[in-house]
Amino acid sequence: MPKQPRTARGRATRERIVRAAAELVAKRGVAGTSLDDVREIAHASKSQLYLYFADRDELLRAVAKSTCDSVLETQADALADFDSITGIERYLDEIVALQVERNTPGCPIGSLAGQLIERDEASRLILADGLERWELSLRNGLEAMAAREQLRPDANPVLLASQTLMLLQGGLLLSQVRRDPSQMRIAADTVLELIRAACLTSTPPRDATPTPLG
Repeated sequence: MPKQPRTARGRATRERIVRAAAELVAKRGVAGTSLDDVREIAHASKSQLYLYFADRDELLRAVAKSTCDSVLETQADALADFDSITGIERYLDEIVALQVERNTPGCPIGSLAGQLIERDEASRLILADGLERWELSLRNGLEAMAAREQLRPDANPVLLASQTLMLLQGGLLLSQVRRDPSQMRIAADTVLELIRAACLTSTPPRDATPTPLG
């Protein structure tokens, strides 16, 4: 188990190491990131690095946890409003906008998963938990709509949340592979159609003229 620092200075050092490792992994990938590279970027000594991380795998697990936390924190405000059609539209628009802004689109959690889950079970579990937390936030919003009787009686918020995350991850992956954020727009619009279809009362469609992505 990773050693947790007792002092504010120790916590800052550990965070600096994790942040440096995350930045390098994002740029170079897991295979292209060495502990020496991390130490150089983090301005940390070898003794400091091994004080908090037994080996490279343990550091990569911390990167996986940090990545999941960062993705969810970035979405936190928008996810909090994922309990109405208006809030859902806003959330989906923000995800699309983020893909447009990034030079390399995609999902950081998904990108790490492709590199880590077959080589380290602990990392797989950390990333799976991150996706579960994401899905839970979606489900909470949909269950709130169901409690207000805004969804049809036969609508299943748990299934809808799972379908939503699947569609979002597919859009994120295609945006990354094709370097084309319009793939995320297609996925987002499909999510919106899916949830609208589950609503008890029909809601007015969005403007038929799509907002330009670039």
